Amino acid sequence: MRLSRLYTDQAMDEGIQLTLDKNSSHYLLHVLRLKPGNALIMFNGNGFEYNARLEQATKKQAVVSILERMAPQRESPLHIEIGQGIARGERMDFVLQKSVELGASVISPLWTQHSQVRLDEKRLEKRLEHWKGVVVSACEQSGRLTLPEIRPPSDLASWLEAPTDSLDLVLSPCSGKTLKDLQPASDIRILIGPEGGLQEDEIRAAEANGFQAIRLGPRILRTETAALATLTALQVLWGDLSA
Repeated sequence: MRLSRLYTDQAMDEGIQLTLDKNSSHYLLHVLRLKPGNALIMFNGNGFEYNARLEQATKKQAVVSILERMAPQRESPLHIEIGQGIARGERMDFVLQKSVELGASVISPLWTQHSQVRLDEKRLEKRLEHWKGVVVSACEQSGRLTLPEIRPPSDLASWLEAPTDSLDLVLSPCSGKTLKDLQPASDIRILIGPEGGLQEDEIRAAEANGFQAIRLGPRILRTETAALATLTALQVLWGDLSA
């Protein structure tokens, strides 16, 4: 039986007890429905995970004992940053979730010409917190030991101009180049458009900043499919899905 995994931002070490915050306690006690004595796995994004046991449970608070630190190898050898044109609602959530599961290291939401979402500062702050929650949940489910960084949304031009030593790629259905035409790399940035894709001038701007245009195949993919397919292809060719 697979043990439940729970993220906390608290420091952990063998032999200590942790009192979980309100949200984590609610999830542990009322969603997972664990009882005192039940085993679970805890992690805090430091590269380790910990065997733990639920010791005490009240209606609103849970206390767990940290028993053993472990260091399984589940992080990708590739450092992949997804520059994702901001998509609407569940599509963006899907991109975040699957990017985490497939080993992305950084996710940069980008405002592009076809981005259909426009948020004021207050709503943007709430959306960013929601996205961070999606990332945490995906880490809990997938066994990730580190939390991928999700950056505050930025405009496309600023992101393109940021200095980098990575292999920079932009998806373009008109390109004649594919991933197999490239030399393997371990540090990669890839630009993916939102619903409606990227405009030609946006692709040209990316190329002017050192990005190489590639296509994934003969078909036009939705934005959420493109992220999933690109990460899978990179991991199969150069990463930890190659076996």
